[in-house]
Amino acid sequence: MPSGEYDPDAVEPRWQRRWVDEETYAYPDDPVDPNTVFSIDTPPPTVSGSLHMGHLYGFTLQDFVARFERMNGGTTFFPFGYDDNGIASERLTEGELDIRHQDFERREFQAKCREVCAEYEEQFTENVQSLGVSVDWDHTYQTIEPRVQRVSQLSFVDLYDQGREYREKAPAIWCPECETAISQVETEDDEQDSHFHDISFPIVRDDATGVEDADTAETFTISTTRPELLPACVAVFVHPDDEENRYLVGESAEVPLFGHEVPIIADERVDMETGSGIVMCCTFGDQNDIEWYQVHDLDLRVAIDESGHMTAVAEEYEGMHSGEARETIVADLDDAGALEERRAITHTVNVHERCGTSVEFLVTEQWYIEMLDKTDEYLDIGREMEWSPEKMFTRYEHWVEGLQWDWLISRQRSSGIPFPVWYCAECDEEIIAEKADLPVDPLSDDPPVDACPACGHEAFEPEDDVLDTWATSSLTPLINAGWDWDEEAEEFTMEHPELYRFDLRPQGHDIISFWLFHTLVKCYEHTDEVPFEETMINGHVLDENREKMSKSVGNVVEPETVLEEFPVDATRYWAAGTAVGDDFPFKQKDLRAGEKLIRKLWNASKLVESLAPEPFPAEPADEDFRELDRWLLAELDDEIERITDLLGNREFSKARDGLRSFFWNTFCDDYLEIAKQRDDDAAAYTLRTAHRRFLKLFAPLLAHVTEELWHDMYADAVGSAAVVDAADGASDSVHLADWPDPLGVDADHDAGAAATAVVGVLRKYKSENQLPLNAELDAVEVYADVRGFEADITGVMHVADLAVHPDGDAPVETVVTGIDLDYATVGPKYGDQVGDIEAALAQDDYEIDDDELHVAGVTLLGDEFSVEKTRQYRGDGELLEVDDVVVIVSNEA
Repeated sequence: MPSGEYDPDAVEPRWQRRWVDEETYAYPDDPVDPNTVFSIDTPPPTVSGSLHMGHLYGFTLQDFVARFERMNGGTTFFPFGYDDNGIASERLTEGELDIRHQDFERREFQAKCREVCAEYEEQFTENVQSLGVSVDWDHTYQTIEPRVQRVSQLSFVDLYDQGREYREKAPAIWCPECETAISQVETEDDEQDSHFHDISFPIVRDDATGVEDADTAETFTISTTRPELLPACVAVFVHPDDEENRYLVGESAEVPLFGHEVPIIADERVDMETGSGIVMCCTFGDQNDIEWYQVHDLDLRVAIDESGHMTAVAEEYEGMHSGEARETIVADLDDAGALEERRAITHTVNVHERCGTSVEFLVTEQWYIEMLDKTDEYLDIGREMEWSPEKMFTRYEHWVEGLQWDWLISRQRSSGIPFPVWYCAECDEEIIAEKADLPVDPLSDDPPVDACPACGHEAFEPEDDVLDTWATSSLTPLINAGWDWDEEAEEFTMEHPELYRFDLRPQGHDIISFWLFHTLVKCYEHTDEVPFEETMINGHVLDENREKMSKSVGNVVEPETVLEEFPVDATRYWAAGTAVGDDFPFKQKDLRAGEKLIRKLWNASKLVESLAPEPFPAEPADEDFRELDRWLLAELDDEIERITDLLGNREFSKARDGLRSFFWNTFCDDYLEIAKQRDDDAAAYTLRTAHRRFLKLFAPLLAHVTEELWHDMYADAVGSAAVVDAADGASDSVHLADWPDPLGVDADHDAGAAATAVVGVLRKYKSENQLPLNAELDAVEVYADVRGFEADITGVMHVADLAVHPDGDAPVETVVTGIDLDYATVGPKYGDQVGDIEAALAQDDYEIDDDELHVAGVTLLGDEFSVEKTRQYRGDGELLEVDDVVVIVSNEA
């Protein structure tokens, strides 16, 4: 029996340890019926720091689904992973050890990464376990472990064999800080302060053309935010419809300070509304420059290197960082008389999302996965999934429609999975590893051939790039399903085919373009199947003012601080408080509400056990049930159906609030108060049956307190119980018990609701009149159909004489007690007539016709006045009303 106050500090850690130690949520080793499996493809968090509120919220939402589906008949697969390869783990290691990856041989640095990540993963695991998340910890993976490396390299080989991958020397997005190529999805827009520079370019004309046109100038102006790219200028562009500057087309211009000549060309991509409407093309400043370079076959002049420093093309500025070079070049332009104006602006800059550094566009040799040819197909497969919420598909759609690049998957880093590729030292032929040999590292492993199949040369160069981390984490459904190459059958197989396709992909809306899109692409290309039935997209946690949490602003809420003050179950209650997909503020009042509900559930459980000591009382004969018992069980049937639908539709907020209201009001305030006055088998059976069901309904949300109560009140009695409700699904753990199905109890729902309303209003009457609850009431008249519930009303409220009028025609009338004028409207409109209107109202000299008031010869409309009304009973006794129920109390006491 639960005793004393509930102590979450003792209860919650004990159950967290026990769930892990006893492998309560382990996926079975024996074969599983695919029709009963519910598989979740959980997001592997980046190993780069400690738990934050986004983790707490996201993991808890996933757990709601896992616990509900596990109880609702699904053999649930709920794994956990760590994304510990790539830039994030590399930067973490560099920061922790104060080293640079470039200073180490790759394997040596990767070993250091493993050590640092292992420490973080151990702590992170403890933190996640402290949230009570029902993960199967036996199915934990790291994206750098050998098994996952094999899957990742198999994916590369398969896509290469399909012709979906290619290596090309071409402009690529480059991060000078991280010194690696990145993909479009790893960039984000950042508003930054900058300057527009109006620079004078001289026109270079051939002397043979004759005398200059008097209407044409000798110079023109270009406005740019990046004067440091002047040494990379290869052309100037004018829009063909630009009448003012059209005369320049066909001429040449001299680049200030650097002196090289460039052609002036017409092109429709020029934005005539920006700056002077004349644009310089540099290789490369942005996407437009790349397109111009390719379409017009321009020269290649690279002025900025991989680390963001100026190259020899920049002449005297060589070796300067691009930021320093910008200021120096601007000063020199000013000295040379070529700087016409410099004005401050704020504009959008493309930055690397990992470090916030402005990206460059460099010509490098990289590996790509072809995607632009299939964007329509990728939109179609996105539509095959169910989206929770549905509105999130729009984000996916916008991302796919806005793609400008194929997926660049090679990285110039040390932490990552190697490309299984060598190149012929003579002819550059690509040599791909055999599937049976994977995983391999070309820096230390030999190629699968002794001589180049193209030219016969016997020397090879290993690929020293590594795969983008998203190229691996996009394979999580295949990793979890055990996707592999069967050498004997010469086909791809899965160790757990029953898991695929996965039932659910939960994740944040910020990585739809990262993780979700790339997972769809990869898995679809490998299996010709969409990997998920449903994706559940959660929002972000904001501060109490609905602002994004930021360490620099100082508004970050740390989970450790929250969990020191509040029970884990209170944070779970909080996490269920908003619609999935919406960003929502962190508010302590929601945590306090969760604490109150936990205490209410605990105290109500103690009362249930005191009123019904047997955990599984035998079901009484049908005639022994009161109508109120049937009504409660029938109402609970409806609530079970409603909660089941809401949880199935991931509407956790509606499920939480509705269940809390039903439990607190209908069960505790109404039925439990009535049952306290009874001592019979029907009440005991109803109390216990309802209570067990409430514990199950609350279990996905309040995981710890429900487990503690279930263990104390039911689990130990399962084996010895003489009678157990077949629909109850008793178990050692409430989280392994069957989700409740409706019992199919028939009852008069309206009459039961009316009867409990009568009890409630009579209880309030006694409280307001300072009468004890067991004080007898002489006579009560009820104007509502509560037939069949009379004994419950008289018994619990001690009514000597109860009269029921089922037709509800109470001798009560509604009378008008006053008229209020809206003077803000009436005053300006009627002026001097207002006094007459007030006088007529004081004498009740008016007439109300629907929403019109006729008074003092004028007609006021509904928004110009309001009517005060009251209900009056002119007989003996006191009028009490609640909803549509009228109660008259006559009491001489």
